[in-house]
Amino acid sequence: MPPLKLPPDSLDLAQILKASGVKATVQRLEIYRELSGSMQHPDAEAIYRGVRRRIPTVSLDTVYRTLLLFLKLGLVSSLRLPHERIRFDPNLTPHHHLVCTRCGRVQDFTHPDFDALKVPEAAQSWGVIEKMQVEIRGQCERCARQTKPGRSRSLIQTKEEPK
Repeated sequence: MPPLKLPPDSLDLAQILKASGVKATVQRLEIYRELSGSMQHPDAEAIYRGVRRRIPTVSLDTVYRTLLLFLKLGLVSSLRLPHERIRFDPNLTPHHHLVCTRCGRVQDFTHPDFDALKVPEAAQSWGVIEKMQVEIRGQCERCARQTKPGRSRSLIQTKEEPK
């Protein structure tokens, strides 16, 4: 089943689930509510903790399976950061990410220059491009203020190529 491509403001989750042949259970609706109410691009465990406050019987397995279902239906997208669990994003409109390499904070942003980027010819010959998104990494303002001189500025370590 191809993913649905609907703007977030037109989503009626219960109707979309039913049209896809999937039950609109209370758990699924609450999992989506928790995700869509977060600006943090949460992982499954963070969503689980939030939903569990309202539905104590929900399982982590149910949250994982539901998020995978939402991905399959095109209701959310995923964000894979190095050394982290998969994080989920309910924002389906074209946008880009600012990623703090120290605390892991992810913030959406748009910019007309990035939005106007064309897929390079070398990438077009690679295969079918589904999405192009810019990811800018650095330290958020809060982490930059807290970094002491001489200390490692990044929690995400990268291996250097041998010379």
